Amino acid sequence: MAKERGLISPSDFAQLQKYMEYSTRKVSDVLKLFEDGEMAEYLQGDAIGYEGFQQFLKIYLEVDNVPSPLSLALFQSFQTSYCLEETVKEDVVCLSDVSCYFSLLEGGRPEDKLEFTFKLYDTDRNGILDSSEVDKIIIQMMRVAEYLDWEVSELRPILQEMMKEIDYDGSGSVSLAEWLRAGATTVPLLVLLGLEMTLKDNGQHMWRPKRFPRPVYCNLCESSIGLGKQGLSCNLCKYVVHDHCAMKAQPCEVSTYAKSRKDIGVQSHVWVRGGCESGRCDRCQKKIRIYHSLVGLHCVWCHLEIHDDCLPAMGHECDCGLLRDHILRPSSIYPRVLASGQERKISKTNQKTVDDLNLSTSEALRIDPVSNTHPLLVFVNPKSGGKQGERVLWKFQYLLNPRQVFNLLKDGPEPGLRFFRDVPDYRVLVCGGDGTVGWILETIDKANLPFVPPVAVLPLGTGNDLARCLRWGGGYEGQNLGKILKDLETSKVVHMDRWSVEVIPQQTEEKSDPVPFQIINNYFSIGVDASIAHRFHIMREKYPEKFNSRMKNKLWYFEFATSESIFSTCKKLEESLTVEICGKPLDLSNLSLEGIAVLNIPSTHGGSNLWGDTKRPHSDIHGINQALGATAKVITDPDILKTCVPDLSDKRLEVVGLEGAIEMGQIYTKLKNAGHRLAKCSEITFHTTKTLPMQIDGEPWMQTPCTACS
Repeated sequence: MAKERGLISPSDFAQLQKYMEYSTRKVSDVLKLFEDGEMAEYLQGDAIGYEGFQQFLKIYLEVDNVPSPLSLALFQSFQTSYCLEETVKEDVVCLSDVSCYFSLLEGGRPEDKLEFTFKLYDTDRNGILDSSEVDKIIIQMMRVAEYLDWEVSELRPILQEMMKEIDYDGSGSVSLAEWLRAGATTVPLLVLLGLEMTLKDNGQHMWRPKRFPRPVYCNLCESSIGLGKQGLSCNLCKYVVHDHCAMKAQPCEVSTYAKSRKDIGVQSHVWVRGGCESGRCDRCQKKIRIYHSLVGLHCVWCHLEIHDDCLPAMGHECDCGLLRDHILRPSSIYPRVLASGQERKISKTNQKTVDDLNLSTSEALRIDPVSNTHPLLVFVNPKSGGKQGERVLWKFQYLLNPRQVFNLLKDGPEPGLRFFRDVPDYRVLVCGGDGTVGWILETIDKANLPFVPPVAVLPLGTGNDLARCLRWGGGYEGQNLGKILKDLETSKVVHMDRWSVEVIPQQTEEKSDPVPFQIINNYFSIGVDASIAHRFHIMREKYPEKFNSRMKNKLWYFEFATSESIFSTCKKLEESLTVEICGKPLDLSNLSLEGIAVLNIPSTHGGSNLWGDTKRPHSDIHGINQALGATAKVITDPDILKTCVPDLSDKRLEVVGLEGAIEMGQIYTKLKNAGHRLAKCSEITFHTTKTLPMQIDGEPWMQTPCTACS
């Protein structure tokens, strides 16, 4: 079993990761079995033999039989003589090494992974990597590059130069400090060593079942799939097959980034047979007889559709078509190691600290977008809008580069923001409800970006109040996404106020729910509307299958509102709280309220304007707010409030009192113009004396007595 330690192949590592995705075991659980459990018989000091190692994998990966080539390769990669006692035979591995390795893969910090890989290649344990050990590292990097389909012929001298640059003090060897410093700046060591495999364009199709409303033909056997029959369609290239043809399908030809220097900067057409849905050739304008056989070609990037015979007349270069302003072209993305030495040195001037390190695809790839374009970073919440979110995700993966479309349920928004961090003039599109939009905006706040991108919304939620105010509509209903992207291209950037909120609970024995957000984008409320939202939220958490469409959600909301109007759980709210506006108490003694809403935008609860319309021309908004004066932080005079117009960027909040659920329904249906206009202000504080329902941007919770201020 003599093999160089640490040189596990990239394909073995990718296979191991697939096993780990489906395992629920933790390393700590397996270690207990070896230390004082049923597996203790396999332990030889701090070592285990091959049979014990197989048992470790079997338990940890939760599989009956790990393929022998994989288990043998892993075992050989751990072999060393440094941790073993003299009485122990050679064909063993250190259990501590094995447990450390898998613990890091479970979710270790990048700096821990870097330190582990350093020790893995420091075979003589002298604390430095000498030239022979560096050569082994370069060999492993070449194997990983070959696995990722990079052009390896040009890579060896680049890697050799890069490893020389890591030797910052010029001593001829690499210390642990230099290794960590390099991995924390611009050298994607974990990716190059095969410990991050997200860069693999592996030629696999991203299949999804699809019923075809028109006759289509299988790309493999070229026979008809049939009207209304189900087949499989690739999200990335629109390659279509029968279910039984999928295993024999040609590899997917979509490459999401350039893997060779010759591919950088020049985007080529990628033609796939079939998929000509328009039925007309974009080259000669004649019909493509798509109903008779598998004919025609479509380009994955510019989406042109042509006859087979028209292909010779088409140029080699692709301009990415009508959506060129949004598409992050594969030719604009390439491994950082393929950048020239001068470019790498320049990028090192903007180093990150190890504390901020999160090595991933974003550190391994460099982006140089086409000038005068605005690449679009797309975040999709697949759970929003029933199954709409999932369908939108599929469509954007085809319309754009899959590397610029991020599934929020997988890793959240951070990987996307890191990937686009240094891209100039990019835009963000959030596909989800108001809660998803708030999540993205809050993450952008914390990301400390050099450039804060404008954010557009594709409304997939139930209320979609922010999208309504920004004129993106009250809900996506399957409209052409290409047209929506063209509208986004010409959209105007507007500024919006956002408010921090702090909730300080009083010392009581009761426990509050966690406060969902610390930022108000849309509105904050206490009382009747929060009570309805809270009941809706509890029911949806308990029975998610009953809330799988926007219409069902609205019907449930109506049911809870009806119940609230009968039981009035927040009656005489003014007796349970006091309100201060910029330090001055707000008089509520002459009112009988069940709710108070603090508005940043003129839309709540799916299109209800609680502040109401002001009978002034729209163009006069600025004039009215200017007349109030910059020093008018507090406005409570009823006559002046009648002329006040809400504005997203006026640095003021609108405060409205609500008499109950019935009044809310009247405002929603336009039977009543507005609630009670209480104030317009820049600061507000609530003091509550009992547990009350509250909500921020549609996310409700029950709050014990507290002080809430914004």
